Amino acid sequence: MALIIKNGTIYTASDSYRADILAEGEKITRIADKITSGRGDEVIDASGLEIYPGAIDAHTHLDMPYAKTSTADDFKSGTIAAACGGTTSLIDFANPARGQTLGDAVKIWRKKADGKSAIDYGFHITLVEFNERVASEIPALIKEGITSIKCFLAYKGALMINDGEFIRTLEVAKRHGALVSVHAENGEMLTYLAGKLAAEGKTGPEYHEASHPAIAEGEAVHRGAVLAKLAGAPLYIVHTSCKEALDEIKIAMADQQVIFGETCPQYLLLSNKLYHGNGFEAAKWVMSPPLRDVENNQILWNAVRDGFIKVIATDHCSFNFKGQKDAGISSFTKIPNGAPGIGDRVNLVYSYGVAQGKISRNKFAEVVSTNPAKIFGMFPKKGAVAIGSDADFTIIDPSKKGKISVKTSHHKVDYNSFEGFKLHGMNVMTISRGRLIARDDKFLGTLDHGQYLKRNKFNPVEWSA
Repeated sequence: MALIIKNGTIYTASDSYRADILAEGEKITRIADKITSGRGDEVIDASGLEIYPGAIDAHTHLDMPYAKTSTADDFKSGTIAAACGGTTSLIDFANPARGQTLGDAVKIWRKKADGKSAIDYGFHITLVEFNERVASEIPALIKEGITSIKCFLAYKGALMINDGEFIRTLEVAKRHGALVSVHAENGEMLTYLAGKLAAEGKTGPEYHEASHPAIAEGEAVHRGAVLAKLAGAPLYIVHTSCKEALDEIKIAMADQQVIFGETCPQYLLLSNKLYHGNGFEAAKWVMSPPLRDVENNQILWNAVRDGFIKVIATDHCSFNFKGQKDAGISSFTKIPNGAPGIGDRVNLVYSYGVAQGKISRNKFAEVVSTNPAKIFGMFPKKGAVAIGSDADFTIIDPSKKGKISVKTSHHKVDYNSFEGFKLHGMNVMTISRGRLIARDDKFLGTLDHGQYLKRNKFNPVEWSA
């Protein structure tokens, strides 16, 4: 049985046009002005609707252990929320413990996800150390389609690697065709400030921001970019939150480096005002980097519009306020960092970006789908509306209105970071590999539908100046 989508307007990163789409099996097989349906075909009338390549969330943390707990959302609840919110693929992080082989970590994460995902999924690998054993394991990892590596310049004593380890990671990754991403905050600075604040008796969640100043993020982006330049390697900066970090990305780009900035809806729409006047409720928004001032919201929107920020992901890392976040009631340093968002990204970016004129519809397609597909080795299988591509579509009704609430959220967490946010323009249908898996915020798919994404090596030619 074929799927035909009729009468919609297609938006890609470069084009917009009216056309019908034919999907046979899991692939797009025809795009034409008019396609006639046959007996048994499933026909979707997309009159008045906008059709985008299926949205890709390149930064999630599902079923992730943290201290003595784990994130509230596993692959079941997380991918259902993603599907209902218009996302058709995600890339999560496999996190090895120190001393554990990378392959063993991947096996654990495959077990978490295989047969339990409503949408397609791939993995980045996180490095918490770099040595000869780790270096020798990277080629096998790449053969398995895990072609991106994450390093931390923060979280001293836990995840942080030193500059020597980082540059060696960059060199090995470049040699084998992988892309390195980095959590860019100065770990030494953060550790010093947290200790100083504690000594002053400043332990409430409102002090989390003070322990993670913008200068610490800017310095780490600068250092990461310099080390990447020395290695001659590309670099991806996750969750950019402020002007200080963005300025360093711009400098590196002007210097002809291949560098990518990513941001998230929370840094585009929320501000540090939430840390004040809310008591311990402020813990809901404790994340790293922290929320910045309102001025940074517009600075980042402009950067998305102008191409300095290439991807909008979520950094979905959900912990319940009661029973998880409150582990830090005595000190902000013990609050699990992170917030939910996997189900809200598409609607928020459309409502506050496209509908308010901050970015175009083509830019929307670019930053929520096409760029993540290209950067992380999935294009044109993903991120495109083209013959031969997977029949993945995010279909938006530009006139539909709604409001975000934890009461209607599919996240398995007891609050929503964007509670009460009004929406104007919402996802109404999510199609994954030719199958309608969500409609009007109702999940219609199955948890065995999602397939593992074996990704290609990073292609520097695509991004070279």
